[in-house]
Amino acid sequence: QLQLVESGGGLVQPGGSLNLSCAASGFTLDYYTIGWFRQAPGKEREGVSCISSSGGITNDADSVKGRFTISRDNAKNTVHLQMNSLKPEDTAVYYCAARHRAYGFTCRMGDMRYWGKGTLVTVSS
Repeated sequence: QLQLVESGGGLVQPGGSLNLSCAASGFTLDYYTIGWFRQAPGKEREGVSCISSSGGITNDADSVKGRFTISRDNAKNTVHLQMNSLKPEDTAVYYCAARHRAYGFTCRMGDMRYWGKGTLVTVSS
């Protein structure tokens, strides 16, 4: 069974940092584009950051550029999202999703094939 599991969420003060992890079971992440998405209360889900299967291409939403960094550790079958300088508006459930590279590189939410169940990030003082 193919599964993605997010971890690392929690409560953090504004200006703080968190490192989210997306771990895969049942398949190897090496062959997949991985995207991070988030959904804030009362809002639609939106793209945050995305990394190609090779790690050579990354895309970040304008709202997180310079603050969030996506990276992958294929040896551990894990993708990370390092989040720094967190703001209250970053509060959301964060999801990771995967798309096999055979279908081409895209970070579009609708093109992701596998999804995790999310991890909650709360930025508040």
